Amino acid sequence: MILWGFPEQLWRSRGKRAAFVALVFAALATNIALPPEPPLPGPAMAMLEARPVALDESAPARRRVGSLDFLGGWVLTSDSARFGGLSTLHVENGQVAALSDTGTLFRFAVPQGAGREPVRIDPLGDGPGPATRKSNRDTESMVILGPWLWAGFERHNMIWRFRLADLSAAASAAPPLMRDWRANSGPEAMVRLADGRFLVFCEGSDDERPLSDVVLFGGDPADPRTPAQLLHYRRVPGYRVSDATLLPDGRLLVLNRRFEWLEGFSLAVTVADLPDLRPGATIVPHELARLQPPLTIDNMEGVSATVEDGRTIVWLVSDDNFFPLQRTLLLKFALAG
Repeated sequence: MILWGFPEQLWRSRGKRAAFVALVFAALATNIALPPEPPLPGPAMAMLEARPVALDESAPARRRVGSLDFLGGWVLTSDSARFGGLSTLHVENGQVAALSDTGTLFRFAVPQGAGREPVRIDPLGDGPGPATRKSNRDTESMVILGPWLWAGFERHNMIWRFRLADLSAAASAAPPLMRDWRANSGPEAMVRLADGRFLVFCEGSDDERPLSDVVLFGGDPADPRTPAQLLHYRRVPGYRVSDATLLPDGRLLVLNRRFEWLEGFSLAVTVADLPDLRPGATIVPHELARLQPPLTIDNMEGVSATVEDGRTIVWLVSDDNFFPLQRTLLLKFALAG
C-alpha cells in the first residue's frame, strides 16, 4: 500500500508516522477538512463502530504508563458525518456522553470489545449566536449532574446551562473574569466540586508563561449573579490544559496537551490536591503519566473518572478535528495505587 507516495513500511513506523503527520498538517494547514454543517434541531440516531487498540502497537503486551494501568482502548468511527470533534467527556453507569466542538452531544454505551452500537446525536438547543456558524457552538468543557448539563463556549468565553432531557437552554453568563481570555484558549475545562462550587480553566497561551487562569465560582457559573474569584494553575512546561475532572478522593485530575510539528501529540496527566481556594491561590499539579509516541495517542481533549470494583478508572477521549489522518480514541486506565 502507498500513502501519498510513502511506502507502507515507513507508515508503520510510529515515530516516522508522527513526523509524517506533522508535515502533512503543515502542508495542508489551510486545507484541513471542515466539520459538517450545523445539524438540524432534534435528536438523531446513528451507528458507532468500536475497534480495539493496544496501548503500544509496537509492544502490544505493554499495560503500564506512569501511574496508569491500561485496561482497554478503542478507535471510534460512525456512519454519521456529524460524529467527531469530541472535546469533553462524561462516563457514568456504563454510558458515555461526549460533547463536540460543534455543540453536539453524543451518547453511547461503553464498548465491550469490537462491534457496532447505536449512538444518539443531540445538538445543543441554543448558544451564543446563530448555529449556522461553528464558532457559536465551539464547546470545549462540560459538567453533567442530575438533570443539568453545563457547557463552556470557547470563542465567546461563556458558560451555559442546559436541561439534559431535551438540551434546551436554562441559563447563561459571560463571567467578567473570563472576558479577556483569548478566543481559542478557554474555557477549556470545567469541574464541579463536592460543595457545589465550580472551577473553570483557561487553556492558556502558547508561550512559556508558568501560570494560566482558573476561575472559582461560588455556585452555578451560568448564573450572572454567582460570585467568582481568580485563581491560577501552574502549567506543565510546554503544555496547555485540555480538560479536568474530580477524582473520587477529591483530588483534581488534569490533562495537559502539547503538539509539536516533528513529535506529534503528547499528553501529561497530572493530579493536584486542591489548596485553600482563596483569591490568587495556585493549583500545583504532580505528574502521573506522560503519553507520547510510540504510545497510542491523538489530540486528547476529554477526561472522566469513575469507580469499578474499588479502583479509580480514568477515561480519555480524543478530538479528531474532523481530519482524516486523526482518530477518535477512547482509552480506559486504572489509577495505580
